[in-house]
Amino acid sequence: MDASGTVAKGKKGAAGRKAGSPRKKSVSRSVKAGLQFPVGRIGRYLKKGRYAQRVGTGAPVYLAAVLEYLAAELLELAGNAAKDNKKSRIIPRHLLLAVRNDEELGKLLAGVTIAHGGVVPNINTVLLPKRTAEKEGKAPKSPKKAPKSPKKAAKSPKKAATPKKA
Repeated sequence: MDASGTVAKGKKGAAGRKAGSPRKKSVSRSVKAGLQFPVGRIGRYLKKGRYAQRVGTGAPVYLAAVLEYLAAELLELAGNAAKDNKKSRIIPRHLLLAVRNDEELGKLLAGVTIAHGGVVPNINTVLLPKRTAEKEGKAPKSPKKAPKSPKKAAKSPKKAATPKKA
């Protein structure tokens, strides 16, 4: 302030720094941490959510890093599922296949339903036909002298299939 009571023009708004030096460009906490996820926004959500009375400075950075890792892991597996299906776009079906085929992600998202994801293809072994295994075992025998199968003999008499009355 001058003797007249006015503030000098060069010093206005320069609290804590030199008047003539140029202002440094601000660097976000996400850039400092080397993350893509927004550290500041996650910190704000932690405070607004009232999960605790106080939130430390490292908490939003750590949480952003964890969320970014999970997203990257899921997107990589979903991209592989899309490539397996010869698609260039990830759809909810690919996300579901990625989650359910990965043991750890499946455990983490066990109670989650993915809309338009469908189900993992699975046929119970009890429901599969047993004939294929029997045919593979009989294949080495010569086709000239094949014995009559007992199945045909059991099917031919119709009277034996009907129950007898006492």
